[in-house]
Amino acid sequence: MHQYPLWKSMTVLAVLLVSIMLALPNIFGESAALQLTRRDRAAFSEGSLAELTGLLQSQQIAYDAAYLDDGGRAWIRFDEVERQLEARDAIARAFEGQFAVATTFASRAPRWLADVGLKPMSLGLDLRGGMYLVYEVDVEGAVAQLTQVMERDLRKVLREASVPYSELDATPRGARIVLRDPAQAQAATAAITKHDPQLGVRDGAGAGEILAELTEDQIRQRQDFAIQQNITALNNRVNALGVAEPVIQRQGLNRIAVQLPGIQDAAEVVRVLGKVATLEFRLVDQVNSPLEAERTGRAPLGTRLYKDRQGNPVLLRRDVIATGEQLIDATSNITTGEPAVDVVLDARGGEEMLRTTRENLGKPMAVVFIERERELVERDGKKVVVDRSKEEVISVATIRGIFSNRFQITGLTVGEGQELARLLRAGALAAPLYIVEQRLIGPSLGKANIERGFRALMLGMLLTFVFMALYYRVFGLVAVAVLVSNVVLITALLSLFGAALTLPGIAGIVLTVGMAVDANILIYERIREEIRNGLTPLAAIHGGFEHALSAIIDANITTLIAAVMLFAFGTGPVRGFAVVLFLGILTSLFTALMGSRALIQLIYGRRRRVERLAI
Repeated sequence: MHQYPLWKSMTVLAVLLVSIMLALPNIFGESAALQLTRRDRAAFSEGSLAELTGLLQSQQIAYDAAYLDDGGRAWIRFDEVERQLEARDAIARAFEGQFAVATTFASRAPRWLADVGLKPMSLGLDLRGGMYLVYEVDVEGAVAQLTQVMERDLRKVLREASVPYSELDATPRGARIVLRDPAQAQAATAAITKHDPQLGVRDGAGAGEILAELTEDQIRQRQDFAIQQNITALNNRVNALGVAEPVIQRQGLNRIAVQLPGIQDAAEVVRVLGKVATLEFRLVDQVNSPLEAERTGRAPLGTRLYKDRQGNPVLLRRDVIATGEQLIDATSNITTGEPAVDVVLDARGGEEMLRTTRENLGKPMAVVFIERERELVERDGKKVVVDRSKEEVISVATIRGIFSNRFQITGLTVGEGQELARLLRAGALAAPLYIVEQRLIGPSLGKANIERGFRALMLGMLLTFVFMALYYRVFGLVAVAVLVSNVVLITALLSLFGAALTLPGIAGIVLTVGMAVDANILIYERIREEIRNGLTPLAAIHGGFEHALSAIIDANITTLIAAVMLFAFGTGPVRGFAVVLFLGILTSLFTALMGSRALIQLIYGRRRRVERLAI
């Protein structure tokens, strides 16, 4: 009697049962849904959910189910996308922005599956529908921002060290300083080095000229920080838009890929995500004339010329009191009948604001709104990229009292106040973002992709099953059962790890089925060869598995290496294919080497005498 260890058969059975449980939610599919979170970040209650469902019932908007998840969010599921969009608009009108409403998809599986932590695998944008964006980060612009901050800090350092200077300007790598007294170069160098020991300080070309420059490590760190800070800011902005299950990740050296499932309003997303909006607080220059500066085109030393929203010139001091980078929170409201934004600064910004307001009571302070964007325009018949920067004074107010890190900004419309608060609360972008790729996939196209991919998988598997059953008879049926269990295992692993299934991923499953068949064919042909060599049927089974093992492992190891390389160097759909291919190879090895043998053991292993094999 051919013996196969019982523990191996039990392991196969246990793995199969667990996989069926993990894959079970995928059987029920998904339907259009709304995911709602409260703007005040509080959890939804059953009473709030009842208000939402009552609203939908009063407006005769049909829904399938409504429930709360463990994160305190409300979910409402619909049978059609049209009902989903009607409900979203109705909730937005009735509750006036109290909730962040995300259009998404929810599983139709019974609630008990979610209660035990089981959920269906994620679907990529090509299957679910949504928006795919690739942004390029202006890392050189991030370094330029750092040198501007450095220029501002060095002005303060030299002023506190009592070292007068005639010029102090930012350079691409740092700052250039021209001292009034060249004999104070050593004192200036000592003050700068004490402020930042990492800066490289050296003599310039002229007398009394000093160059303070960033090191290569500082530049590289700033570029990496810009990308990470932009990823964080994009995450916050996506959350503010109410997008469910976004994927935001770094791509290459200076790019960020953003996947937004279920997005309908593409124009609003592009406008909000890539907007570089921040604030600067500066004192108004009351000594010089802004009209004269505008007429001559030159601002006096220590000042900068701006314009307000009416186009009037405003002359501001060059020193910045605080910026949007020092902002902790911003909320819009209505104060004394006009829109306002309540601002909270961090400790450093609050300390500088406190010092400024204490020393400048009764003097005007301006708020400068800065917005940068990149546009594609046509010049001389060619498409060229043009950088645009908009800086305008949105508010000039007299400092009536001493304040530090909490104050208000006025002079905005209601819409501008809400958008400014949202952008500032999300965090300032550390460097401008420019779209280099944009794709929008509708839900109907995603549904068609699922149907076509599923048909391709079913047709490929059916033809494979027919061939195996006709050519290898009982052993072919064993291979069919193994192939089905292989697909179940892949689905279970995708659900367990939260990996997204894409259209190339479905192609990876089809390829995996073919490779799994190849492993079974290698085993079966070795069994046939052993029988031809005169071995008994049971001995031929044992010899076939043993002798085919090395060939199967060698063939799959090389494919594993290819999958790893595709994942490491590929992007988007290529990575989706690589993930499925990698998992499929592992499941194919398990099912071919252990699953097949366990089934054959069940059929032939318990017999005392086997005359022939149905192979």
